[in-house]
Parts: sequence; structure tokens; C-alpha cells
Amino acid sequence: MNIINQDIDKRSAFLEKIVYQALELTRKYSQESEVSIIKTTGITVNTLGERIENAEFNDNEVLKVIVFLNKKKGVAFSNNLNMQAVVDTINAAVNIASYTSKDKCSGISDQELLSFDPIYLDLLHPIKLDINFGIKLASQAEKIALQYDKRIICTEGSRFNSYVTTKVFGNSHGMLSSYSSSQHALYCSVIAERDGIMQQNYAYTLNRVFNKLNTPEWVGQESARRAIARLGSKKIKTMKSKVLFASEIATSLFQHLSSAIQGNNVYRKSTFLLHQLGKKIFPSWISIKELPHVSRELGSAPFDNEGVKTSNKLIIKNGVLNSWLLDTYSARKINFKNTGNSGGIYNWYVSCHNISFYELIEDMQRGLIVTDLMGQGVNIVTGHYSRGICGFWVENGEIQYPVNEVAISGNLMEMFSNIVAISNDIETRTNIRCGSVLIDSMQIAGI
Repeated sequence: MNIINQDIDKRSAFLEKIVYQALELTRKYSQESEVSIIKTTGITVNTLGERIENAEFNDNEVLKVIVFLNKKKGVAFSNNLNMQAVVDTINAAVNIASYTSKDKCSGISDQELLSFDPIYLDLLHPIKLDINFGIKLASQAEKIALQYDKRIICTEGSRFNSYVTTKVFGNSHGMLSSYSSSQHALYCSVIAERDGIMQQNYAYTLNRVFNKLNTPEWVGQESARRAIARLGSKKIKTMKSKVLFASEIATSLFQHLSSAIQGNNVYRKSTFLLHQLGKKIFPSWISIKELPHVSRELGSAPFDNEGVKTSNKLIIKNGVLNSWLLDTYSARKINFKNTGNSGGIYNWYVSCHNISFYELIEDMQRGLIVTDLMGQGVNIVTGHYSRGICGFWVENGEIQYPVNEVAISGNLMEMFSNIVAISNDIETRTNIRCGSVLIDSMQIAGI
């Protein structure tokens, strides 16, 4: 049975009609309102031991209504789109607004910033999918992993999912826009054993276009290779050393940057970068571009959660913090221009050197490679950074052995300024595109 086989255009038109009707209904209460719908349809297939464990068909929708009554804001949600539910949601938002306090910064986005005619970004690539097809992909990844090496003793399961998401936004300025996107992923997790000691690891592939996913063979082999690489882990001594964040982990460093420059943290003065706008926080060779309109990319979007047009910008220019990430409210609070970042960041492209990951290891000579992070020890207010890690120890420019039961600590401000190099092994499965990041010195807590 085909699971995803729908007319996306008809679905978008249906959802736009609901948003339009809801906006019309809000007019008798407020001259300022926003209505949005996010609808996601898709399938998730999980296998274990090359057999189906479960399959889920998801058809979720969320209606969000925001009304402003004389600068008082009310927000209500519903997962039901019938007209009575829409009316009830509007009434709930109005009721909530009547109890909130006035705030001069409240209100919908300025009309000139809105995306009345969204740019086409080629984000939608749905596939026709049946359960058996999903089982075949997931179980094949498991099978390949188990055949890779006799030290792979079992799998923790494999998963395939495919989703289509439609976002519709409208407000009382007359904006009513929508776009749809797809996302497909295949994941496999396995356990390796040697001398009675077991290690787990995983691999996955993710893309908007199904045909651009890595094969089940790659996912299976990579998950097995990564698990085996962890066997024989050792502890290391407490010291200060160079630390190399592998690219898939390095993205988290720039996620912390994005959190620190988000408007809500800025106007609340709850960020370690509060007084750093226009100041150098990275080495001069590092720049970070936000490019939201790159075709088919995971972080692309024509407008943000408030309907504001997304746009290209330089977040970091030659090491200097060049921009906050602001939505309507935070921009008004600090008297800045809205940057179209309601809901987060889009495609970030971080500068790198023309050097491979292994060349970077050779240049590092001695230090710690971080391949996995544990814990939540990051304080955006102070910049304090402390995480448990798994990884590898390097001597004489070569990987010597895996390490565990290790923690690293530092301060994000110092970590940013002490970046020595970034390699060209760019991580592509996220909205932050960066290579592996080498930091000159961090505290390592071992034995």
C-alpha cells in the first residue's frame, strides 16, 4: 500500500483556506493577528534483527493563532482543523490576551518585511512509499552491519523515515504564503564486542531528496566501522591539550554561538556575548554566512515563523560578530532591525581551510579527537563549557587508541578565539555547514 501519495498542491490550498478563514474571524476582535498551520505527513519504519519492529504513519497538524488586543498578546494552539476547533482556538487566544499585560513591543511584523511572494527553493521531493520498501531499506542496513565483522554481535535497530511538511502563514497585513518540504533519513545502530567489553555506535544519512541518501550498505558499514573503532578504549591523564572536534560534533559549537546571539537572550542580557557585537570573537580568517535560499538545502526557507523574508547575511565577518539573530519582538526591545530569524537559523556556512581531516590530525601532532558529546554542561550566560566525551588520542600525528570516561572544559569565548584550523570535511546533514574544528588548548579531565 502506498503511504505517501498525495496532492501537495491541493493540501496547501486547503490549509491556506483555513488560515484565511481564521484571519477573517479574528478581525472582529483585533486588527493585528497571525495564523499559521504546520502539517506533517510521513512514515517511520523500525527494524530489529532484520525484521520489522514497528511502523508508524504520521499525519499531524498544528494550528497556531496569535492575537494582539491593544498591545496585549494571546496565543492558542489546536491539532484539529475543523471550523469549530478553529473558532475555539481563536476564542482561547482572545481570552488569554485579555488577561495579559500591555507591552509596547508586541505586535505583528512590519508589512515591508513580509514574504508576500515566497522564493521557490525546490525543497519538496516526496516519494511513494510502502511499508515493505521501508523494511527493505532498514533491514538491509542491519544485515550489512552484521556481516561487516564478527565483532559486531548485534544491532540496536535500524530506522527509515520519510516526511512531507507544509507550512502556511498569514497575518492581518494581508500576507498568506506557504511552502512544502520533504525529508528522508536512514539510521542504523550496532554493538561491537571484544574481550567481554561492548561498545555501541551508529550512522545515518539524511537529505531532502531520496536519491541523494547514502545507500543502506554505506549506513550499515559505517555504523559497524564506528562501533569497532571504539573497542579497546582507554582512559587518559588529566592535562591541557589540543582538542579536535570532528565535523559532526563541531556543528554544536556554532549552535552555541547561535543561541548566544538569539534576540531573546540579547534583550534579556542572558548571553556571554552581550557586549561583543562589532567585536572580534573568532580568528580573522573565520567568517560565517547565513544563506537561507540555497536550493534543496536542509536549512533553507523563504520566510521565518513570523512571515518575514529570510535573507543572506554575514553573521561573522573576518572574526567579528556582525549580527544578532532577531525576531520582531526582540528587535523592537533593543531598537534594531528584524533579521528574519524567528524560529532559529538557516544555512550557516563556516570558513574552512583546504586541508583534510587526516591532514589536520597530522598537523595537530598530539591531542584529543572528540567524536561524541555527553551531558548538557553549557552555560550561555557565562560561556562556561563542560562536556563528557568519547573520542581518540593522537600522538605523532596519528590516531593511537579510543578514549572514554573523559571530560573537557573551557569557556566558549576562549574556545572561539583559540580555533587553529577547520578542515574541509564539511558536515552536510544539518543546517550548519562546517568541517572539523581544531582548538589550540582545552582542559581535559581524565584519571
